[in-house]
Amino acid sequence: MLQSRALVIALILLLSTTLPEVHSKSIYERDRRDWLVIPDAIAAYIYETVNKMSPKVGQFLVDASQTPVVVVTRNFLIRETTKLSILAEQLMEKIKNLWYTKVLGY
Repeated sequence: MLQSRALVIALILLLSTTLPEVHSKSIYERDRRDWLVIPDAIAAYIYETVNKMSPKVGQFLVDASQTPVVVVTRNFLIRETTKLSILAEQLMEKIKNLWYTKVLGY
């Protein structure tokens, strides 16, 4: 059930064009990778709402999200986003070190 829910989330994310506002931490805070959880939380909320209104449509979303195309695409997006997050963290550290050494003279 958990795996199928994750797949439904992926489908919803791939098909959605607008997402509701979600309270989250700034990406500049220490736990910068937390924002990767936000799309899954939004998709889970959408799935729960759709499933309450129409279990048939909810089941369709579950079935559609288990297709290999959706799974491969979601895994690719997660993998690449994680790489970008790590690179952004490294860049922020380099900028911070440059600021302290060159500008402030520490």
